[in-house]
Amino acid sequence: MKKGMLSIIVVVAIIVVFGLMLMSSYNNFVNLEENVGQSYAQIENQLQRRLDLIPNLVSTVKGYAAHEKEVIASISDARSRLAGAKTPQEEATANADLSSALSRLLVVVENYPNLKADKQFTQLMDELAGTENRIAVARKDYNDQVAEYNKKIKRFPGSLIAGMTGFKEKEYFKADPKAQEVPKVDFGGNG
Repeated sequence: MKKGMLSIIVVVAIIVVFGLMLMSSYNNFVNLEENVGQSYAQIENQLQRRLDLIPNLVSTVKGYAAHEKEVIASISDARSRLAGAKTPQEEATANADLSSALSRLLVVVENYPNLKADKQFTQLMDELAGTENRIAVARKDYNDQVAEYNKKIKRFPGSLIAGMTGFKEKEYFKADPKAQEVPKVDFGGNG
């Protein structure tokens, strides 16, 4: 009777130890999987930030370019009116318009670094560069988490437990093959 009871206790102890190991490994897989998900969410967060910044950047560039185009166009128009003036009144009006347009151009040239649009553009470019850096860090953090998770799944006894509990390998964040191409940026009015 003692041998039978001792055998049962040993079997139960082995089952309990195995169950505790299984539970511990399962919980570790859950934690690692959540870390992977959290890291990926951080990439998405930074990508969204970039998406939010780019329209402002493009809008600022378009607005600034439109500001310069307006001054240049007003100079050209005033000059054409002055050259085509037939009466002294037309000539005086065209000359005043040209002087006004030239004054605006001088203000643009003199204050170029201090223009609000230029400051906004610089600030947006800095924010965009910072966001790109954050995206790179978030990608690295994500890939680090995936590596830790995948190693756990591939190593013994994790591979057995992962197979029994349904945990599967995660994909690394890889660059798009087109990322090797130099992007073309168009600030024209096409969009």
